[in-house]
Amino acid sequence: MIRSARKDDVPIIAGLIRELSEYEKLSAEVVLKEADLETHLFGPRPFAEVLIAEREGMPVGFALFFHNFSTFLARPGIYLEDLFVKPAFRGEGHGRALFQAVAKLATERDCGRLEWAVLDWNEPAIRFYESFGAVGLKDWTVFRLAGEALETLGR
Repeated sequence: MIRSARKDDVPIIAGLIRELSEYEKLSAEVVLKEADLETHLFGPRPFAEVLIAEREGMPVGFALFFHNFSTFLARPGIYLEDLFVKPAFRGEGHGRALFQAVAKLATERDCGRLEWAVLDWNEPAIRFYESFGAVGLKDWTVFRLAGEALETLGR
């Protein structure tokens, strides 16, 4: 079952994010505070949405996404920041159901695109997304400005 996250799911979402970071070998980068998640997901101006996959009432995965905008299409899009299913529950269709639910929202909201990034080494994820007809964008490089560099530029 796929459902929209609620405010009382924040500890669950935080736990799933930490599990994802371990899988991606990036746990040292996770500095999230649950209070920040609550504010930015469920506060007066939510910046992202979360869907939770459950099996027999137990959370087994999540998808976190937000809207972006394509100037070339003059339409909104959805950026899928995270899609994660706990390893013990993979192969049961939870990832497919989460991905399909996000795609359904994108079509219902008249989005022109659904986009995301995949770590180069994550072959299972790449094959998973390609099985839906997704294509990697070879001509694009992702850039990031964060931390001190962002603070300096933003002053």
